[in-house]
Amino acid sequence: MYDFDKDAPLRENIRLLGRILGETVRDQEGEETYDLVERIRQTSIRFHRAEDVDARRMLEATLDGLSRGQTIHIIRAFSYFSRLANIAEDQHHISRTRLRAGDGAAPRKGTLKRAMQDAMAAGHDVAALSAFFENASIFPVMTAHPTEVGRRSTLDREREIADILHVRDTSRQTPDEEAEGREALGRAVLTLWQTGLLRKSRLRVIDEIANGIACFEQTFLRQLPRLYAALEDELAVLEGASSIITHPGKTLQPSAKLPAFFRIGSWIGGDRDGNPFVTASVLRQAFAMQSAHVIGYYTRELEQLTTELSLDTRLVKVSPALEALAAEPTGAPANHAIHRGDEPYRRAIAVILTRLEATAQRLQTSDLDTSADKHAIYPDVSDFLIDLDVLDRSLRDNGSASLANGRLRHLRRAVDVFGFHLASLDLRQNSDVHERVVGELLRHATTDIDYANLDEEQRVAVLVKELSTPRLLALPYADYSAETISELAILQEMARKHAKFGPKAIPNYVISKANAVSDVLEVALLLKEVGLLRPGTGALDVNIVPLFETIADLQAAPAIMDVLFGLPLYAGLLKSRMRTQEVMLGYSDSNKDGGFLTSGWELYRAETALIGVFARHAVRLKLFHGRGGSVGRGGGPSYDAILAQPGGAVQGAIRITEQGEVISAKYGNPELGRRNLEVIAAATLEATLLHGQEAEAKPTYLTAMQELSDLAFEAYRALVYETEGFDRYFRESTVIGEIASLNIGSRPASRTKSQKIEDLRAIPWVFSWAQCRLMLPGWYGFGSAINTYHSRHGDAGLALLKDMATVWPFFRTLLSNMDMVLAKTNIAIASRYAGLVSDETLRQAIFPRIQAELEAARAGLLTITGQVELLAGNALLARSIRNRFPYLDPLNHLQIELLKRHRAGDGDMRIVTGIHLSINGIAAGLRNSG
Repeated sequence: MYDFDKDAPLRENIRLLGRILGETVRDQEGEETYDLVERIRQTSIRFHRAEDVDARRMLEATLDGLSRGQTIHIIRAFSYFSRLANIAEDQHHISRTRLRAGDGAAPRKGTLKRAMQDAMAAGHDVAALSAFFENASIFPVMTAHPTEVGRRSTLDREREIADILHVRDTSRQTPDEEAEGREALGRAVLTLWQTGLLRKSRLRVIDEIANGIACFEQTFLRQLPRLYAALEDELAVLEGASSIITHPGKTLQPSAKLPAFFRIGSWIGGDRDGNPFVTASVLRQAFAMQSAHVIGYYTRELEQLTTELSLDTRLVKVSPALEALAAEPTGAPANHAIHRGDEPYRRAIAVILTRLEATAQRLQTSDLDTSADKHAIYPDVSDFLIDLDVLDRSLRDNGSASLANGRLRHLRRAVDVFGFHLASLDLRQNSDVHERVVGELLRHATTDIDYANLDEEQRVAVLVKELSTPRLLALPYADYSAETISELAILQEMARKHAKFGPKAIPNYVISKANAVSDVLEVALLLKEVGLLRPGTGALDVNIVPLFETIADLQAAPAIMDVLFGLPLYAGLLKSRMRTQEVMLGYSDSNKDGGFLTSGWELYRAETALIGVFARHAVRLKLFHGRGGSVGRGGGPSYDAILAQPGGAVQGAIRITEQGEVISAKYGNPELGRRNLEVIAAATLEATLLHGQEAEAKPTYLTAMQELSDLAFEAYRALVYETEGFDRYFRESTVIGEIASLNIGSRPASRTKSQKIEDLRAIPWVFSWAQCRLMLPGWYGFGSAINTYHSRHGDAGLALLKDMATVWPFFRTLLSNMDMVLAKTNIAIASRYAGLVSDETLRQAIFPRIQAELEAARAGLLTITGQVELLAGNALLARSIRNRFPYLDPLNHLQIELLKRHRAGDGDMRIVTGIHLSINGIAAGLRNSG
């Protein structure tokens, strides 16, 4: 069990932040409001700790008696209580990790040091580890989705509070310093209180790009190079230890620099699936913003290096290459060289800065300037790295290796990873759009092809024929639709970015709703139109990535890829992609389509079948996991998720989406961000080199899982898609309508104007159920499946399920994620949301079914795992829920009352504001709700 004495600093920080918030409320809103907030807070905590019925009654009576003005104050106060508790909790986790490392404890699971030690213990030597990193490809991909409810202004102040707590927790402070820190906390909390939580207007795509870039500044640009350095140093230590054993007395030599196997991707500014606001202009602006930011970072680091590398040639030798670099003209004043005549490193950096500034100006131009002076600019980021390497080699060759291992080492790695483009941007579009665009191009270029009415075999034949010829379909004077013009413009901009930044700038094109071979070939044809596919040489400059989303699509994926690989034309294109094919799997739509259990199982089955197909065709498989923040969208701990993949699915290569509020939660804090990056790398290494340490799925496991999936699918579909009026029940018992009007994303909540569940995006679907504390997408169908399975197979069947939960990582992780969701579910609160359904007959037909299924799911989980209560094996999360949930219940209560008034026609804008503020606060408290 977790030692709760270790939580004393956490409790102290929560109390401190709570006191400061309370003082702020009293100073700003008056004693009466402060007393009200405190009474509600203490009553809610008392109810949660002891489930005191009287406390609950008092809480409800107090909340029901609030005026509209008081309601806003209470919602804001409890939203901030939740946010401040989150900050304290994150900082406590960081402090515990640092303390453990300082105590010299063995490295924990999820660290690269532990993963490499385990690999060597399993018989892999340093050469095998180095080979893994040489061939690995790890890409977290940032996406913008409408679940991030926090404003940048709010997040910045929360970052400030975390920094102050960090200093308090990690240093011995004098009384004056402690008082100064408390005053700083007070100022930050006051600023938060006086800053609006809500945006006045809907986010634009450009705003989302700016928010994404902020994570690069805070975390990725600084922490990823440090992660690489630590990894290289650890490999050197392991290599040295191995050498000492086999060659006593051998001097330890650091390992060679690892390739940039770990990069950061993004969809923000390139994902136009259902988002009409992503255009060629937006793509152009995205790269302008990213490039300006990353070059600005390099410039600041070089300026710092100028102050640090004041080495004098009268005291230290330098390399001829450095002397030559330092002698190049910079355009600086004449006396500049005189004053730094004996400081060649500073003069060399001045030359680099001059060229970097010229490069930045060139990259900001709309067109590629081929007449630019190649000596004044860096034609490619590799040329920039060559100059930095001159600094590095001169330092190392002349007794200053420790200086090379500081800021310069991290800068060189940052340039290697982020180039001049910062994030590798993916493009994504729906296959239906591609079909219409290709059909229109063919209709104008030929007279005998009605593409829309061709069957799949005919479409493939047409596409293969067109891909085999160099002729282009787009005509300069044709009267194309606005959609086709926009799509061609995006592709043309993509080609320009390849020419300007290199292929790593936009390496992938993702196809949503991929369900046929023609969906892939259509994109290939469109890439050919802009020169990114060249039939004459068989060169393909972009990875074409089909995204299989629904249950049916996942089931069809292996056969589709098998046929695709069997086409000689496509097989030829793969040669230019190192015979590597990426496939994206959709966790969100598959869950909305078939429920949690079936989605997880069909994803597993698809991966297993794809492994076999790729092996037969000698193609390397790279999987892209479209996971969301919530368990209902594939969320949960990344470490466990990666290790739960079937054998052969990872192969050193993985991409994972990081979506919505998860981005700021994981990467808004640099130290937490570094830890989360390391977890992904460690899990990928273990899944590649150590898979098989745990038992693989037995045939009996697979049979049982298929039966459970079939039963769960039947129960889920019966409720969500076959129960008359369920779509109305969903819309009236959740805040889906109010979420659609909240300014939390640039993309519409539905793909069409339809009110059907099928057309609703998976993100607001999950987010809405989280708001009413039901979390239905994360568990519904499991209880029915377990009960029926037990009735069919008796105790022997139950024993098999218990064995699966103990031995099989996939099933164990599935149950662990469900455990988390069930612990966050509150049926009492959910029942009050059900009361919002105006049709009592409909309500009574649906809510009791949901409640019975929840009870069955909870009982089934506890029986299989042997736990006596939820989260019995996850004390950290249990603690987190204890700390945060007393602040959520009042928000839910007030949200329900405001929804009643709003839907009854009360037009007071304070009611709408209160609803939106409550959505914000509940999302913050739940953390992974989208």
